Amino acid sequence: MRVCWLGVVLLSLGLSSVQAEEAVPAEIRLVSEHWAGHTNEDGSGLAWDILRQVFEPAGVRLSFQIVPYTRSIGLVQRGEADAWLGSYRDEVTERIVYPRWHYDSDQISALGLTSQPLPTLQTLGSYRLAWMRGYDYQNYLPGLGKFQEVARRSGILGMLERGHADFYIDALTEIEDVLRSAETAERFRITRLTDLPLYPGFADTARGKALAHIYDRRMAELVQSDALRPLFQRWQQPYPFDKDMEKPDALP
Repeated sequence: MRVCWLGVVLLSLGLSSVQAEEAVPAEIRLVSEHWAGHTNEDGSGLAWDILRQVFEPAGVRLSFQIVPYTRSIGLVQRGEADAWLGSYRDEVTERIVYPRWHYDSDQISALGLTSQPLPTLQTLGSYRLAWMRGYDYQNYLPGLGKFQEVARRSGILGMLERGHADFYIDALTEIEDVLRSAETAERFRITRLTDLPLYPGFADTARGKALAHIYDRRMAELVQSDALRPLFQRWQQPYPFDKDMEKPDALP
């Protein structure tokens, strides 16, 4: 009887192990806006490289789709995608799960004419600001008052030149891309303001939570082993994790 009971226990443990393995999704469906050098349409880019290094060794293959930012959020909230990239912490609160670890940081900067005073985080709220629709910088930068959201970056330089806004706020890489189209780039100046960590936002479903758990576990391993640093060097981007390793609660 004891031998029989032991067999039942071992069989039960074995079934539990198999069920746990089957609960791991075989694929993660990612959506993102196209950001040059970050989420390129051909699958290259820093963010895609990071997410591949996070998930593929855990047996989860990546599939991705390039869509506008606000649409990517909706796809995840409806469960039609597992996660979107480029979110700030708690940017969206309904039907979304945020992991503990960020994967990169935005170098938030202001683009304006050289005739404008130098802005700072403390004085930014006294200017007329513009940024891309859905980016919600008013929730992450202090004391902002007058701002407008724009649908396309293509008209930013003209908006600044015509005095319709004092500064355009965006990640440094995006501002540099906008400035490449300027015929008189010397008229403009970029001012660094602060860094904001970037997160994937996961669907608030059993599948999304399982993928978020894998993400946090793998990110902790990769940051602790310094395995992601070569990716940031390859894409010539600053490494965003040195300060995190100083925090005793950084690792799960």
